[in-house]
Amino acid sequence: MELFQLETFLAVVRERSFSLAASKLHRTQPAVSQTIRKLEDELGERLFDRSSRDGTLTYVGKVLEKYASRLITLRNEAQKAISAVQQLQEGGLTIAANEMTSFYLVHVLSEFRRLCSGITVVIQRSLASVVPEAVLSHEVDLGVVSFLPEQPSIRSIVVYLDEMMLVTPPNHPLATASEVGLRQLGAESFIAPSVPSPSREKVTIAFRRHNIPLHIVVELPTLEAIKRFVMMGNGVTLVPASCVEEEIAKGELARIPVKELRFERKLRIVYRKGGELSPGAQAFLRVAESMAKTRKGHYTYQVER
Repeated sequence: MELFQLETFLAVVRERSFSLAASKLHRTQPAVSQTIRKLEDELGERLFDRSSRDGTLTYVGKVLEKYASRLITLRNEAQKAISAVQQLQEGGLTIAANEMTSFYLVHVLSEFRRLCSGITVVIQRSLASVVPEAVLSHEVDLGVVSFLPEQPSIRSIVVYLDEMMLVTPPNHPLATASEVGLRQLGAESFIAPSVPSPSREKVTIAFRRHNIPLHIVVELPTLEAIKRFVMMGNGVTLVPASCVEEEIAKGELARIPVKELRFERKLRIVYRKGGELSPGAQAFLRVAESMAKTRKGHYTYQVER
């Protein structure tokens, strides 16, 4: 049984006439009749009542009609899906992320836009804690977080390995140190993000565990504001290393590892398990995986769950 036989069969059913079906299919009536006879021979059953002139189906014909319609529909859906994935000429992609994870995203997005310029991308700024729910509720296609979501229905892929660093102005007394201990920071004035995040929580817990005061003198709403304020000599900050690469390279800030804060910060792309990803989301994951293979280093692509 081949699909073209089923298409011919369904055409006869719709038109209730071999001749009309032949006209719709741009074939001759004998060719249509031959196709139907061959299909009947393969099944070992008559599909049409030959005593009727209006294409009345036999019982077996009615059964086949139901399944033939499903098969042709599936074939058409498969063709459309494959075409959409291959072309990527239009469509949209929405990703939920907080400010700190966006620094990873810009590098992947640059490559993604080069390869998939027809896809419109929206990065939806969100609190890290609400990203998993935004993914599950279909508000976004993908999410980027620095923690493993509790929800078992979320797929998690580790895509970048980061770490927390002490950042100071270049003329700060600690700026030339190769490493500092947490106790050395007890007298420092810290500039911190005003938005809660898993990273800030880990830093707070580390200071509390070592019974060292954490003097947060100013809280600012964005990482860009924090970096600029520190550049002006108003204190120090603890941020993921990936967030200050450009400023470190320009010599505008100094980055120093802290012994007791050597915890790895894993960035993850998350999405719904079992959900159908849009062509744009599928392409984004392929770009992320490709970057892990070509850039290596901090970039990775490990399915965590």
